[in-house]
Amino acid sequence: MKTTGKSYGHVHQCQCGQLLFFDNSVCLRCGAAVAYQPNLGQVKSLELADGQNTGDEQWYIQGEDKNTRRSYARCANLHSPAQCNWLITDVRTGNLCTACALNITIPDLSQADNADYWQACEGAKRQLIAQLIMLGLPVNNRTIDPYRGLGFELLRWQQGEPPVMTGHEDGVITLDIMEADPAHREQLRQQMHEPYRTLLGHFRHESGHYYWDLLVQDTPWLSAYREFFGDERLDYSFALQQHYQNGPPANWQINYISSYAASHPWEDWAETWAHYLHMTDTLNAAAQFGINADTITIQTDAFTLDQIADCSFVRGNADDKTYAETFLQMVNDWVRLSSVLNVLARSMGQPDSYPFVLTVASLRKLFLVHGVVG
Repeated sequence: MKTTGKSYGHVHQCQCGQLLFFDNSVCLRCGAAVAYQPNLGQVKSLELADGQNTGDEQWYIQGEDKNTRRSYARCANLHSPAQCNWLITDVRTGNLCTACALNITIPDLSQADNADYWQACEGAKRQLIAQLIMLGLPVNNRTIDPYRGLGFELLRWQQGEPPVMTGHEDGVITLDIMEADPAHREQLRQQMHEPYRTLLGHFRHESGHYYWDLLVQDTPWLSAYREFFGDERLDYSFALQQHYQNGPPANWQINYISSYAASHPWEDWAETWAHYLHMTDTLNAAAQFGINADTITIQTDAFTLDQIADCSFVRGNADDKTYAETFLQMVNDWVRLSSVLNVLARSMGQPDSYPFVLTVASLRKLFLVHGVVG
């Protein structure tokens, strides 16, 4: 099964052999401190640096060469409601890790339930940021890069204030933390006629808008984007108004990965970007558990090379065919794996894990996202 190369780890092992997961901060078997090292994409067992017991501890990663190892501080949000288990790997982020340093505004923790909502939001956000780092995408906060950096405002509506709208503007992703309330989120999912609505899905979608600004706008990718997604100069506000009033076009399933993607080329890109992250992350997680989609005995209609043969925008060198074939195998692996995931979910009386159908038009758009990600 082809994956996207470097990936953050979903499952790890403590020094004692105990299974560790992405958000663990302590080993439940031996009690060792563990932490996520974002540049390695791994949860590691820790030991205190020489002669330290309390205060602002510095930690070594166990097993590293004593002559070359470096010491790390743990994120200041370790003991906050965010329960961040990351190590600080960049001195420019101060006493916060790369992910937490992206926050511009956090919820008012004096308000009931906000601590729990913040914890859920931060867990989903860390998944996003870990994946972005492993994909090699730039993840700089607004202090490091005031003009093109990424920031998050995690807000909750207050009496007398305008409603909090989840969205992206000029590098800042805003999330209504009430999305962390399952009942509230499900109610909105039903009202919006959405088959899928999660915190992680929100973050991945909005990050698509951010990276469109960063990687597509005013770059050589823009002409290919307009060919496959459409002209983003169309009136955005009017397009969304029409979408919410009239719904998507009758044949939207042929050309778009979701009904919302049909509302405007920007939303088409953001939805496709989010699905690319869904697919690659889940495939990598499956591979880490030894699940090989090539061995899944399920009949699916495989996508073929001729369906993207004219997409010459990606490389333009002798490796074009190999590059395209690798991408196709990844997508076809995903079709098989997601089919099994859906059956397993139904077996537990749950909705489909991936309630979407990929078409050739969506495949070609995903190929462009794949090229932009690199």
